[in-house]
Amino acid sequence: MTGDLRPIGVMDSGVGGISVLKKAVEIMPDEDFIYYGDSLNAPYGTKSIEEIKDLTFAVSEKLRAMGIKALCVACNTATAAAIKDLRAKYTDMPVIGIEPAVKPAALSTRGGTIIVMATPMTIKQNKFNELLKIYDKDAKIIPLPCDGLMEMVENWSDDKAPLMEYFDEHLKPALQDDTETIVLGCTHYPFIKKELREYLGDRDIALIDGAEGTARQIRRRLEEEGLLGDPDHEGKVTILNSSDDPKMIAISQKLLDMEIDRP
Repeated sequence: MTGDLRPIGVMDSGVGGISVLKKAVEIMPDEDFIYYGDSLNAPYGTKSIEEIKDLTFAVSEKLRAMGIKALCVACNTATAAAIKDLRAKYTDMPVIGIEPAVKPAALSTRGGTIIVMATPMTIKQNKFNELLKIYDKDAKIIPLPCDGLMEMVENWSDDKAPLMEYFDEHLKPALQDDTETIVLGCTHYPFIKKELREYLGDRDIALIDGAEGTARQIRRRLEEEGLLGDPDHEGKVTILNSSDDPKMIAISQKLLDMEIDRP
């Protein structure tokens, strides 16, 4: 075999980053991945910037100790708080972050309203607000802080009633007659796309997220640095979690196996 067979590290504050991991595995089936969910310390979105930075670096160091060749911060909140510092420190490997898919939503606007669902901390971050400033001249964008929604995905349940109640309380007041796109600005949210689509009914509203774009960026950076693996290698995924609760690994595996692009 040829190529760099070291694994790619993917981290998140919990299980949400599995949405990015899933796309990355689809795009790079010949690569090995180590996914680390920090569910013990979730949610990051309610913590201070310094706390988020400390937690993000702690997980990153664990992954580096496992011999990763690249790091993907598959968490919007951690990316906003720590990505610059991570790149400054880890100059020996690609460090890829994620951000809410505001750009593709704005570039494809038909003149309607765009709602960006994200954690309260992501919406408060300068990085997010700088992103809004770039595109809010060309599109009507409403940031919607979704306190508690990430935790609902983290504590996965097949009972959709609480989600519908959440949408009624938090999303419904933000919906406009001309709402054309909802950006799922947290990596946890793609896993409730089916329920959100059901809630919206026959409204013609696009639901987009940044998972695929981030996964493609991982591949581009690996290619640029000559770090791609062997195309004949059968990639494997290792899932780790800071929580001692075995259900977190089970939930992670279930989400990895789930079809998240359900209509």
